[in-house]
Amino acid sequence: MSWLLEILQQTVRDIWAHKLRSTLTMFGISWGIASIIFMMAIGDGFKLGYRKMLSSMGTDIVILWGGRTGAQAGGQRAGRDVRFSYDDVLAIQRECYLVREVTPELARDLPVRSQFNSGSFSTHGIAPIYQQIRSMNLAAGRPITDGDFRAARCVCVIGEDVKRQLFAGRDSVGAQVFIEEVPFTVIGELAKKDQNNSYNGLDGNKVLIAYTAMAEHFPDPRPVVGPSYLDNLIFTPVSADDHEAALGQVKATLGRRHGFRPKDEGAVWVWDTVQSARMVATIYDSMQLFLTCVAVITLGLGGLGVMNIMLVAVVERTREIGVKRAVGAKRRRILLEFFVESLVLTLLSGLAGLGFAFAVCAVVDRLPLPTLFSGLPVTGLTAGIAFGTLVVVGLLASIYPARHASLLPPVEALRHE
Repeated sequence: MSWLLEILQQTVRDIWAHKLRSTLTMFGISWGIASIIFMMAIGDGFKLGYRKMLSSMGTDIVILWGGRTGAQAGGQRAGRDVRFSYDDVLAIQRECYLVREVTPELARDLPVRSQFNSGSFSTHGIAPIYQQIRSMNLAAGRPITDGDFRAARCVCVIGEDVKRQLFAGRDSVGAQVFIEEVPFTVIGELAKKDQNNSYNGLDGNKVLIAYTAMAEHFPDPRPVVGPSYLDNLIFTPVSADDHEAALGQVKATLGRRHGFRPKDEGAVWVWDTVQSARMVATIYDSMQLFLTCVAVITLGLGGLGVMNIMLVAVVERTREIGVKRAVGAKRRRILLEFFVESLVLTLLSGLAGLGFAFAVCAVVDRLPLPTLFSGLPVTGLTAGIAFGTLVVVGLLASIYPARHASLLPPVEALRHE
């Protein structure tokens, strides 16, 4: 091990003797390795941000709206409106085994007043599971329960903006409000949600009641629609991987009940958040791959800089190499000396770049960030890829100069001036 310690001491002396040249060379490696960390972390930050944005609307949910048939089916004409009903929800629960949960949703803008203030708010008739699959957490009170649903109780859960307008800073849980002229008891307040994406309005502006109470007191007033009409259905598959098959089962059930072909794209409008998340993830992965390739090229150029400085060092130390060979140093010793010096120079540069990148990422993660961007998360995979690339570049940058130095003929090296 004494020979290795001697080589390391020689390496430190050589780097210190050419501080400016070594620093400039090390900067290229440092910036290259930091760039790899930054590019991969940026891609991961956007992917996590998009997942958080979708999770504010719901986790792995598929939203369906009735559309208009585009083809004839079952002897019925094309161009018919498809209107969902609560019986469709029951049919999906019975027949679609790949569907974990399904909920109806019936929404209307209705006047709501308390003893302090009033306003018009989006009022939604839902099943209790809606609150869970839509990622709705409570700041106070309790959610709508199955008992409330079965009994069609006149209870409601209000969003934070509704609470602010109707009650200001007062407690709302247990208070009475009137939706149109029907008295409802406030049983819960929704927690504030950082939400910039929705299909029917922000949750903070909503009043939630049981669908059974909605259908009883506030059905759609249009005669052609009927009292059991739904605005939309929401379901979650048993797993994200089963979402396409689950959607196929739901379309087949609805098609049988409403007389349209399951593959009729116009009959049912679909917002599949699972598919949307995967599509966006593919876009971010492509962007991340491109940026990482650019960063690797930058690191490769830094490796060429290390190779160049070591070749210069070989020329400068040609006579020294000749003396060492003349007094008995073997080719392997010369090879190891320059190999270790190149590798140490590369690894020191890379570790400095890693430290700089980790520090910057930690600072960015503590800043206030938009919903779509979750900072610069550095995963173990990111660090492993960066360090592995650094080692490969270091080895490639070290082999040629070391081999070149070891192959110098001793006699010609001694004659070098």
